[in-house]
Amino acid sequence: MTSGARGATPLELAASNDPLNPASILAGAARALPGMGGGAGGGAGGGAGGAAGGSGLSAAINVLVVLTVVSLVPSIMLMTTCFLRIVIVLGLLKQALGTQQMPPSQVLLGLSLILTMLVMSPTIDRLHREAIVPYQSGQVRSYDELWAKAQQPLRDFMFAQIEATGNYSSLYMVLRYRGVDVSDPSKLTRASVDMVSLVPAFVLSELKVAFLMGFRLYLPFLVIDLVISAILIALNMMMLPPVLISLPFKLLLFVLVDGWTLVVGSLLSSFAPGVPGTG
Repeated sequence: MTSGARGATPLELAASNDPLNPASILAGAARALPGMGGGAGGGAGGGAGGAAGGSGLSAAINVLVVLTVVSLVPSIMLMTTCFLRIVIVLGLLKQALGTQQMPPSQVLLGLSLILTMLVMSPTIDRLHREAIVPYQSGQVRSYDELWAKAQQPLRDFMFAQIEATGNYSSLYMVLRYRGVDVSDPSKLTRASVDMVSLVPAFVLSELKVAFLMGFRLYLPFLVIDLVISAILIALNMMMLPPVLISLPFKLLLFVLVDGWTLVVGSLLSSFAPGVPGTG
């Protein structure tokens, strides 16, 4: 730690390390706001000058901007969990069934969130045990150490999904774009992959797996549509929309095989558990 950063706040110190650190996002937002900037000249003189010159933003605007930055955190967290795969598969299942409004989108999103909490519960428990509890007890004091401990369970979970699906190509592509030598993958370790490279690679891997699972869900319903269409053409009933005839049969098939249980069970079993204690 250099002497020039001696007067910096913990949020400002955390801002120089990981761009995905929520503390660094808040620190950057604070420095960008005249009313909250702080800095070397942000003392009493700076506050007086801002009040006199009118260059600072009002407290309400400052709070609004910070709350906007904080609102981005849930979106980032959802992109680093199993929510992405679940919501895409359920959405493709709805399209495969051919139902326009049933089940409603709110129901699918709620089910996706519940399944996400179910799958991520071991990771969340580990994050609470290794990061939040030490921080509350005073064992962890700096934001850098807190962020390092908090991100490790998520990193293990994302690495476990990439390894289970074998989608290393997305990770190598991101690393290659960032200038990392991937000619010999055996030399790469988990510690050499930062969160900026891991998160987009994980998202691409989840998109690939979700669309593969959606394709498999589409096949039986596609067969039903083809059979119904062939029957209608053979009966010279081409003016009758095949969807009107195939939809009841698809719903009947889905209910008879207990489709929701099969789909949800396949989704839950498709996730590999995060390996604890790995870097």
